[in-house]
Amino acid sequence: MRSSYPLVASGLLASPAFAAKLIASHFSGPVYTLDLALTNATSGALKVTGQTTGCKMPAWLTVDKASDSVFCFDESGFGGGVLAQFAADDQAILTPKASAPTQGNSVFGSLYGGDDDRSFVITAEYSPSTITTYKLPLSASSKPVQKLSFTMAQPGPRPDRQDKPHPHAAFLDPTKAFLVVPDLGADLTRIFRINKATGELTACPTAASLAGDGPRHGEFLETKGGLRYYTLNEVASSVGLYNVTYTPDNCLALDLVQTLSTFGDRKGLTTEKAAELRIAGEYLYASNRNDQKFGKELDSLAIFKLDVAGSGAMTFQELTNSHGYFPRPFEINKAGDLVAIGGQTTANVAVVARDAATGKLGPLVANINLPPRGTYMGEDGLSAVVWYE
Repeated sequence: MRSSYPLVASGLLASPAFAAKLIASHFSGPVYTLDLALTNATSGALKVTGQTTGCKMPAWLTVDKASDSVFCFDESGFGGGVLAQFAADDQAILTPKASAPTQGNSVFGSLYGGDDDRSFVITAEYSPSTITTYKLPLSASSKPVQKLSFTMAQPGPRPDRQDKPHPHAAFLDPTKAFLVVPDLGADLTRIFRINKATGELTACPTAASLAGDGPRHGEFLETKGGLRYYTLNEVASSVGLYNVTYTPDNCLALDLVQTLSTFGDRKGLTTEKAAELRIAGEYLYASNRNDQKFGKELDSLAIFKLDVAGSGAMTFQELTNSHGYFPRPFEINKAGDLVAIGGQTTANVAVVARDAATGKLGPLVANINLPPRGTYMGEDGLSAVVWYE
């Protein structure tokens, strides 16, 4: 019978066993190198080939293949955090390369600015309600280039989650001239124009989400009808679609045109919360934490089809098994045929097959546990997983 996953079956498995590299982190401190070996289209194994420390409470990983590096962003307590850079060898084994002191509570980070768009690094600090930038290379004497603090007049519709601004990410637009910062607490997306020479940021007008959405992450997509921006809303467990324009006053503007639940025909419960969003081809994926749709400690990923030939509009397709509990991070490989999913509470990395033509996620290909497991609703367990490619 012909495989439903032709990229894996015919392309990647020309050799007896195909190997890929992943990097995963645990909130307790370790950062792991994982090898994925595939023996056929739907069967393989994950094993740990390297382990290092140096990022106290890893929350987010950013791969920079241009410098053979992985950056780790530390969510540990205020005043004692680090921004860590690891060097990767030809087997993706990591060793500490440099680190800089931070105020801590960083939940995301990315590179930006300079002639190469990777001369500075920005971090988003959840509870301090700040974003902070640093110039590369990092060192123990690195100081912030800029720190911006945010306030709001009163709590949002979900005061338990929206007591104050909570910036949750910071990433580039497709032109690499702007940084976009979803703010979970303030129900808006902050936009900043970049001075590439100095790394300094200038605020543009913000873009509002629906009240109580709690935007967390996002991605841009060029459709035939224009540039679109999709946001993952953690508090409401929804995905929002924005039209993107570049304004005469040299700013980026976002106009909200559609919002759909990550559960399809129902709203998310207060005990459920969406976590991550990824786009591959004509499909958008979002992870749901604590819905246990597929059984005890088995949460879901939502799949949406996108109108890439026109407006970019989303159509909900289905929920599929994440093979873990509290799937905080997940990432699709560049070939588009494999998805790595990190179960935060179950502290596992699951790899599933993906059919690029239909967007469907297939069988579990490999799984590995990286103990200790997390506690229910706790900031512990597995924190991040990325492909090193």
